[in-house]
Amino acid sequence: MAYELGNYQFDLKKFFPESIFNQITEVRVNNPEIILKEASARKKRKKITKDGKLTVLAADHPGRMVNKNGDDPIAMGNRQEYLGRVLRVVTNPEFDGIMATTDIIEDLFIVNYLVKQKGGASFLDDKVMLGSMNRGGLAGTAFEMDDTFTCFSVDSLRALRLDGAKIMLRLDPTNKDSAKTLLYCSDIISQLNKYEIPCFLEPLYVTSDGYKVQKSLAEMIKIIGVASAMGDSSRNLWLKIPTADNYEKIAKATTLPMLMLGGEAKGDPTGTIGEFADGMKAGATIRGALVGRNILFPGNDDPLAAALAVNKVVHNGFNKEQAVDFIMKNRDMNLDALTKYIK
Repeated sequence: MAYELGNYQFDLKKFFPESIFNQITEVRVNNPEIILKEASARKKRKKITKDGKLTVLAADHPGRMVNKNGDDPIAMGNRQEYLGRVLRVVTNPEFDGIMATTDIIEDLFIVNYLVKQKGGASFLDDKVMLGSMNRGGLAGTAFEMDDTFTCFSVDSLRALRLDGAKIMLRLDPTNKDSAKTLLYCSDIISQLNKYEIPCFLEPLYVTSDGYKVQKSLAEMIKIIGVASAMGDSSRNLWLKIPTADNYEKIAKATTLPMLMLGGEAKGDPTGTIGEFADGMKAGATIRGALVGRNILFPGNDDPLAAALAVNKVVHNGFNKEQAVDFIMKNRDMNLDALTKYIK
């Protein structure tokens, strides 16, 4: 079935109206302790995966001054729009989890509290929640490659009982700051290992000209080899790797489990979904997908329908055609997931 939008336009405000958005700030002003209480009450998974595979939504872009989507340079700077799209995916029990910065993670705890106060069930129970740690390499700055750890700490990950950490290493062989970030990342992996906290490392080989990700086979193999050997142990280490050509060879560059990355939003999620469907066949090390802008902002489409299509590819072996058919048949499901509890 060919992918079609027709006159369809996802209505974010119907799912996440301003009245709910404003209540988050009220809680932050009057009852900030709710965040720690919700974190303490959340029921965690016994293991990070149920079937050895994962689908995770990435929501850490604004923390690095990345707000562009398509032709709009500040699309992800509208927090109601951004958080609403995150909630659209995370409130569904099928999708595995979320990776985000402190502010987004804590917004989710607050909304979870508001839902529970009105008799709803916790949508964060059984979710994989990962904290994004190094956000100091702000996009477009002179210090972009010196990517310091300015978000979650190991202590705050433990205080919020999160399920793991996400870190990123961009390697530019011509930039000395890459060596600093290499050391930061290696040290934090060792710190996380003290508490058996899983770490999801995103290693990217980049150019000095705009830090564009390089995805040739040789460069991918090199950076995976570097990443696999970081820290005092690899026992809790997962890698996050872009989709690329020759993925069967890339999949054999390590024994560590790897999640595929989706990259920038293209306005049409089906290309990325097709890449994921092919990637899941590449080898036993490919264990799922970490998706971001391409699923949060799938053109005019419903982020949940797109996210669940990815979930079907990862967990149920859907091909691209089956996933496209799923999107078209599952738009606008459960639009009242929040509003039936919060007014």
